[in-house]
Amino acid sequence: MNIKSVQDTLLNIYDYLVLYLGLLWLGFLSLCWTLVATVLYPFLSERNAIHSGRYAIMLSFRAYLASLSLSQRCHFDLTELDVLQNESPLIIAPNHPSLLDAVMIISRLPNVACVMKAELMNNVFLGAGARLARYIRNEPIRQMVIQASEDFNTGSHLLLFPEGTRTVSQPINALKGSIALIAMQAKVPVQTVLIETNSPYLSKGWPLFRKPDMPVIYKIRLGKRFNPPEDTHHFIAELEAYFSQALKSSTLSTGVASS
Repeated sequence: MNIKSVQDTLLNIYDYLVLYLGLLWLGFLSLCWTLVATVLYPFLSERNAIHSGRYAIMLSFRAYLASLSLSQRCHFDLTELDVLQNESPLIIAPNHPSLLDAVMIISRLPNVACVMKAELMNNVFLGAGARLARYIRNEPIRQMVIQASEDFNTGSHLLLFPEGTRTVSQPINALKGSIALIAMQAKVPVQTVLIETNSPYLSKGWPLFRKPDMPVIYKIRLGKRFNPPEDTHHFIAELEAYFSQALKSSTLSTGVASS
């Protein structure tokens, strides 16, 4: 076996360690916060629960991404999100290529509510922390719209993926109407966010423990900001057209992998 083969083998082993140890680290952080959040939930006022819950999740996600960055096998360019920290309430609307999208965005913002799939609110790793932070279930739709609109009264942002699920039809899936309903009812603008990656890692259908080709690169850009809509159907069509055009100019390939 020549030196190049040995180097490739060692690098492949290292990549597996980065992937699996990173997932274990994230699981450990999530379980620790689950225990703490479960204890705190009955004793904190809603205001204090929102503040501490969202800040703790931000720190946990930031620690996870920092460990991946230190490995030099994952690269995250998220700095454009930082300008949103002191913005007035708005809906943050990203495209959704992978499971890491929410992790990346929440890791930069200390006061953001997240619309989550209802079943995740009972997840052993995420549920207690999400409930403490007053994250919002995505169903029933009417209740989601009401809760999301009320949450802006705390001065927070709302993270909502307008596709409703990870992208399977490039460059973006057909968008759901809920984002227009919330923006119209709450009268808040919609800040689009463009997530670019060179890898299909954790895209729809990608097994959790399948190693991608590495290094994996993620870059987040702030897109166009839309005013609150008056016509929801027109707004969704305009938003979808914007995403489709903006993502075509991506400098990174965002192909979808098959399982």
